[in-house]
Amino acid sequence: MAPLRTEAVAVAAAALFAASTCDAFAFAPRSAASSVVASRANGRCVVRLMAESDDKTPFFATATEDPPAVASTKSKSSSTQTVQSDVAIDAADALNSVGWSSPLTDTEFTSDDPFVKRIDDSIRNDMGVGLDELLNPAKVVNLERDIYNLKSELAYLTGMGTDLDVTELTAEECDGGGGGEEAEGIRASLAKKEKSLVVERRAVFRGWLKNVFLGQAVLSLALSWVMVSDPGSLFGGFGWYNLYNMDVSIRVLGFWWWWLFIVPSLRSRRPRGFEKKALDIAFLGTPLISILSPALTKDTELIWVANLAVVVGSYAFAYLTNGEDGDDGDDEENRPEWLKFLYKSLDFGSGRERGARK
Repeated sequence: MAPLRTEAVAVAAAALFAASTCDAFAFAPRSAASSVVASRANGRCVVRLMAESDDKTPFFATATEDPPAVASTKSKSSSTQTVQSDVAIDAADALNSVGWSSPLTDTEFTSDDPFVKRIDDSIRNDMGVGLDELLNPAKVVNLERDIYNLKSELAYLTGMGTDLDVTELTAEECDGGGGGEEAEGIRASLAKKEKSLVVERRAVFRGWLKNVFLGQAVLSLALSWVMVSDPGSLFGGFGWYNLYNMDVSIRVLGFWWWWLFIVPSLRSRRPRGFEKKALDIAFLGTPLISILSPALTKDTELIWVANLAVVVGSYAFAYLTNGEDGDDGDDEENRPEWLKFLYKSLDFGSGRERGARK
């Protein structure tokens, strides 16, 4: 009786083990030798616990391969994931090329960050200008960060270690060889980003381009005044102007020109100090005037003058308060959160064309 009792206890223990570790199990003794078959409900793994009639044969567990149908399903799933991964990489590269890529980390770099300072020093040595003088400074920083992370990952995958400082190393110096398909993908991405970085580092924001934006602002100023005062002189010769009675619509567009073209053109020059602060204030004030003024007057010329007064007043206020409490008009970190949110909401996409990620 003792051997039978021992076997019964062992079978019960095996059944309890199967129940606690598997999603489904079955108890099916074939003869005097009992067996417990435990399997996962999804078919990914099968575990068999069995005992032969010989009392000396111990219970043991073996893991078998996936059934053919399951293996085929896994192969298809793996293939699908690979395709999705390739599409995601291509999409990320396409977005990054226009400055819309997502950041690898949640940390926002500032001009005081050692990483950014190193980039600035490198560009000054190579190009003779600072990082801020490039056409796409934020995109350069993003590319440098991506390349740094890719080199670190390549060093890890190719056996160069995880504590290797890749800051001053080339991609070849971070590559220990091998690494499989994942390393090959990183090498290709590195080569692509390094080529893009070379182009961006050479794209300097020249002084003549600033003058182009200034000229655009002056032309927009003159055009908007004609639009609010006498739109017929510009568009009266077109049949659609009288057919659709576009006089009022063009007059309204004229005073909105301040927020749509004039102030943005001045901001595109990348001013600093009090002028940057003045244009930021004007960018918030002009749409407010254009929205509220029609409730008080229908005179489009008066509304245009009110927008002009806001811009001039913004310059005066920024100039008079420049340098107070350590504020040089160029410190965005001291702005309250609600003001930062307001700027981002009204100025959505500003800087995206320069590679900014947030």
